[in-house]
Amino acid sequence: MAIASSSDVLVLALGVILAAVYLFRDQLFASSKPKTVPLAASKVSNGSGNPRDFVAKLKEGKKRIVIFYGSQTGTAEEYAIRLAKEAKQKFGLASLVCDPEEYDFENLDQVPEDCCVFFVMATYGEGEPTDNAVTLCQNLSDDSFEFSKGEHKLPGLKYVVFGLGNKTYEHYNAIARNVDAELQKMGAIRIGERGEGDDDKSMEEDYLEWKDGMWEEFARVMGVEEGQGADSPDFVVTEVSDHPPEKVYLGELSARALTRSKGIHDAKNPYPAPIIVARELFAHGSDRNCIHVELDTENSGITYQHGDHVGVWPTNAEVEVERLLFSLGLHDKKDTVINIESLDPALAKVPFPVPTTYVTVLRHYIDISAVAGRQILGVLSKFAPTPEAEAFLKNLNTHKEDYQNIIAHGCLKLGEVLQLAAGNDIHAVPTQDNTTAWNIPFDIIVSSIPRLQPRYYSISSSPKLHPHSIHITCVVLKYESTENERVKTRWVYGTGSNFLLNLKFAFEGQEAPLIDSANEPAQVFYPKYAIEGPRGAYKQETTYKVPIHVRRSTFRLPTNPKSPVIMIGPGTGVAPFRGFVQERVAMARRTIEKNGVEGLADWGSIRLYYGCRSSTKDFLYKEEWPEYAKELHGKFTLRVAFSRENFKPDGSKIYVQDLLWEDRETVADAILNGKGYVYICGDARNMSKAVEETLCRILGEAKGGSAEVEGAAEVKLLKERSRFLTDVWS
Repeated sequence: MAIASSSDVLVLALGVILAAVYLFRDQLFASSKPKTVPLAASKVSNGSGNPRDFVAKLKEGKKRIVIFYGSQTGTAEEYAIRLAKEAKQKFGLASLVCDPEEYDFENLDQVPEDCCVFFVMATYGEGEPTDNAVTLCQNLSDDSFEFSKGEHKLPGLKYVVFGLGNKTYEHYNAIARNVDAELQKMGAIRIGERGEGDDDKSMEEDYLEWKDGMWEEFARVMGVEEGQGADSPDFVVTEVSDHPPEKVYLGELSARALTRSKGIHDAKNPYPAPIIVARELFAHGSDRNCIHVELDTENSGITYQHGDHVGVWPTNAEVEVERLLFSLGLHDKKDTVINIESLDPALAKVPFPVPTTYVTVLRHYIDISAVAGRQILGVLSKFAPTPEAEAFLKNLNTHKEDYQNIIAHGCLKLGEVLQLAAGNDIHAVPTQDNTTAWNIPFDIIVSSIPRLQPRYYSISSSPKLHPHSIHITCVVLKYESTENERVKTRWVYGTGSNFLLNLKFAFEGQEAPLIDSANEPAQVFYPKYAIEGPRGAYKQETTYKVPIHVRRSTFRLPTNPKSPVIMIGPGTGVAPFRGFVQERVAMARRTIEKNGVEGLADWGSIRLYYGCRSSTKDFLYKEEWPEYAKELHGKFTLRVAFSRENFKPDGSKIYVQDLLWEDRETVADAILNGKGYVYICGDARNMSKAVEETLCRILGEAKGGSAEVEGAAEVKLLKERSRFLTDVWS
């Protein structure tokens, strides 16, 4: 057989290629642009096959309302569920309550004309959307984002907006306002006024004042009449007699905790961290408490960065658990196993793990320590044991002023309100003999009281110095309520901080001391908590544990140590800055080891402005700061305002903002010339605002202008460039 020449092979190959081109000419030379398939058709064809298609679910469920919630801590979700319940009770309308990160929004323009979209949006951090609402907000604000009909328009879409915010923060309800503005820009039609709740005063009252007018307008626009719905339970509570005891949740926060299996520790599966240090930071004899706690995280898989937050999962005080058990007539069967099922899982999910027990629900899972809400009192009045108790609750439900004076100012919890309505003595230790039992179905308690949430604290350590422990600096909340015609002055205790204080006493092997009260000196005990945990899981011999998880933060030092840093943190606002300074100390140690002290020569200075009452009573970490200063070789400066010791010439107190003004030339130079960073941590209502105003004065003067114009412009620029960061609370 003859061997083909190379030229023959080339000719043959070329022939094959040309033949192939001819055969597949349509595919090869068609337009590169894909054929247009209407997105609407594809969405509809998917039907229930696409779990991210909320419009299909809306139609399949024959529902006329979809409610999206942007929630960071669960509060917005609670209000979304409340709106869904009210729509059902008032108009008989079923709702689809949705976490926006579980759905796509291309077909938002396909919502049927007889339907309405609710947006319940919390504002988080510096005017940012909550984590689960980021994509939703981006889709609404991005003009290039196309809905299913190929345009960034939502003509005729009916919607309702309720925002959750805090007026002490600069960007009050920014997300709800932005969502409202974007929807209107796209041609959507808002029903009623935009609701805005202020957590600094009363989110509940703002909601109650807004919702009635909104529902009235909703009925008119949607063509529905009130009275078409009816009260119906969200849950069915069943007592169980034969469930295996080891499968009953007694306060465990996750299935992994119940089975004691390994897994990632997060908000859904907190880690029981052993306490390795717990001590009092205030001087002996002080009438206040501030505790330092160190938690062991070695081998837990938990990591953190300076500036992060630690979530502590407390229980309710035992006296409140007992009080409500007696008030509900459940004390004798508090350990009875119960199962709870949702009658409409799309509307109301069971908010905690089941099966469980009555006492466990009240101790671990729902927030019975919060001030009783006005709306729930109207619901509970139907189950009053006497006509007088019914009238009392109805009056509180309908008269805002009476509710404010008696319940809000008196800081009354639900169990105390039930006792007060029934004529019981709320100042006495609750017993079966002194507490009237109400016949309230337990499903109403479960659906009306929100889940007990973790309490967050700024971590006061750096992982570079303490890689296997998390430090907490916590002032203990304890104050006296305002007296009214029904309730005398009494002590009120913060749940999370007093839970930690209980652990501190137990760690030291001490009993909680007596507290002087206005009426009976040295007769009141600190509240006690079930610190041993479910099945004793939080105590091993003499070691106590705290269930925790870490929440990430953007409150971080600049990565370059050459940048100057100004930190303002009076009181426990100093907590994250202890971690910041430790972070720099760890970096300095490595630098000195490698390059000597000269390696710190071009570092920027870090200045801490701290404030407290006294140099001898509440100066937090007084002994540590000089040690850090030595290790930073002149790069760390501490300025302290003692508000009860040093005074201005006119006799007024000196605060951190006054020290900033004294150092205005140094501060201005660090910010304007050194490209420095400013951090504020602490009280949002007064301190943070006063510090920002002072910085505006300083920068305005340095720029040769005013605080209102040049100073405000510089502060605005710092925020835009992430060089002005806050971690504040009200």
